[in-house]
Order: sequence, then C-alpha cells, then structure tokens
Amino acid sequence: MPLFSPITRPFASRLQRFFANRAPHSDHTTLTLRNVYIFFSREGMLFALLLLITFIMGVNYGNNLVLGLFFYLISIWVISLHVTFAHVSGLQVKLRDIQMAGVGEPIWVTLEVINDKSKPARQIQLEFDKKQTMSVEEGASKQVLATVEGTTLVRLAVASNQRGRFELPRLVVSTVYPLGIMRAWSYVYLASPAWVYPRSLPFEWTEATRALSDDESDWSAYGIKGQNDFDTLDEYVAGESLARVSWAHVARGQGMLTKQFADSVGQEVCLNYADMPAIQHEDKLSQLAYAVQKFGQSGEPFMMLLPNESASSPEVQLGQGEHYAQACLLRLAKTP
Repeated sequence: MPLFSPITRPFASRLQRFFANRAPHSDHTTLTLRNVYIFFSREGMLFALLLLITFIMGVNYGNNLVLGLFFYLISIWVISLHVTFAHVSGLQVKLRDIQMAGVGEPIWVTLEVINDKSKPARQIQLEFDKKQTMSVEEGASKQVLATVEGTTLVRLAVASNQRGRFELPRLVVSTVYPLGIMRAWSYVYLASPAWVYPRSLPFEWTEATRALSDDESDWSAYGIKGQNDFDTLDEYVAGESLARVSWAHVARGQGMLTKQFADSVGQEVCLNYADMPAIQHEDKLSQLAYAVQKFGQSGEPFMMLLPNESASSPEVQLGQGEHYAQACLLRLAKTP
C-alpha cells in the first residue's frame, strides 16, 4: 500500500538482497535446499486459521474429538509440506535462447526445465517477477503451468520500454501441488542479458537516403557467391566439383586450382545515420531500424553506417537477408 511504502520499502529491499545472495546469477541453476522456500499459500492461510481454531476449541473445552480432528489436520499439513517442497527441489533451469526484440515488444525467452526424478513434478508455474517488468501484450505467455517429466521446454515473454541492454527480471518457479495449502517457490537469476533494438519509425523514403559507391554507376563493387562472373582462383579442396578445376593451370604444373564465381549485387545501398531525416538521436536510430527491417524482408543487399563509423570500419559490411538484418539491429541496440 502507498501509505505504508516508506516503512515497508527498506524491508523489501533487504529481502530481495537476501534472496539474490542465496541464488547467484547463472544460466544453469539447480533448485536446492538453499534456494527453495516454502510457506502457506493464500488459501493455506485459511487452513492455518482452521488449525488454530480447532486447537483452541479442543484445549478450551477438553474435547478429544476436536483435538483428534486437529491432529488429523496437522498430519495432512505435514504431508502437504513435504510433497510440495519435493516437487520444486531438485529441478534444473537452463537458459536456451533469448530472442531480440524492439522497444515495447515481447522478448521471448526459451528455458529448459529438467527433472531427473522418477516421478513427474506437477503444476510447476514459471513466470518473470511482475514487480520488475512491464506487462506484455495480450496473447503473449506471461506464465506457464506445466508438468515436468524429463526435459521440458518453456517459452516466456517479457517486455522492455528502453533500448539497449536489458537485464532479465528474476524468474519465479513455484507450485502449490498437491492440496494448495503450501506454496514452494524459488528465484532464478539469469546471467545473460537481452538486447532491445529501437522501435521502428516509418519515414518518407527518398533517394537521398541511398548512397552509392559511385554516383554514376548502377552496379556495386561488391559481389556475392554465384555462377555468372569469374571472381578468383582458390586452392582445390577435396570434394569440390572437378568442373570448377582450372585445367590450364594443372597443365602448366601450377597445381590444382578451382574457379570461384560471383554475381553482382546490383546497386549498393548504404543506410547512413547522418542521412536520416529525424533530428533526435533515438528517432534517427528508430528510422534506421525501420529501413533495416524493410531491406531484410526484401532481401536487397545493403550496409549500415552508424555515428563514429567510416566505410572502412570492420563492422560496416555489405550483406542481405534476415540474418544480416538481425545483426544490424543488434548494432543499433548496442549504439550509445
């Protein structure tokens, strides 16, 4: 409650540090006695109240039937305590993949949950801490309830409203199986970060945003592997087609060399940060993200030039396709 937040905030901060110290950041975590906690669930608090009432009534009135009911309920609680804890303890959580996303979009995190026990772990709930992240769009998986037997893959979504490096919030692994009286949970702190690239900002596309290597030429000095134009000679590698061998060099005793061919990529497109029509730095990056995604979908070759980069920088290379577009988006996410 906001009224008591100045009082409760220091205690909450100390409690979070306590949990973090008992579970160091790692992409492969095993839930053990050290980092698994158990307490009454919300419904279990009513059960605890029932235990207290039956005990007081049994002692106050000296009624053996009521005391017998109390000890029966206590035995149920002890069994539930053991079973609930055992379903979480021993599980292994391993990070498999983090999908890069734009600002405000769901970041999909793929986790591998491993259960080495002979019996399945039921009703295991996995979700990112709601207090440490913004909500994701409708339809995205905020939490997963699964039965873990052997190895189970789980995909969760978390969203960020800021470009750049994004530390994943702590993952909460919990269960209330079998009776819902007790809740056992553990916090998993993943070490690998996610990268968030700028939100796409459409803009009016003009030829001024396309810089050619030669203003009078429609063709690029760069090429890609193909079948049309001879490019260079390379040493022969076992398994290559003999049709590519330059037999003229073999006849002259110069060894076996293979012909490499290339296709021109056509017009060379350079997406230059300085050419973006926006004024603000983040808006320029957002317009670059929009252009990169468009070129990635069309398959047209391009290169991207960011601030403090020159055409000779090792990061500035000509490429094409979705994979190259993702690499460019990652560069935008890491741009200061």
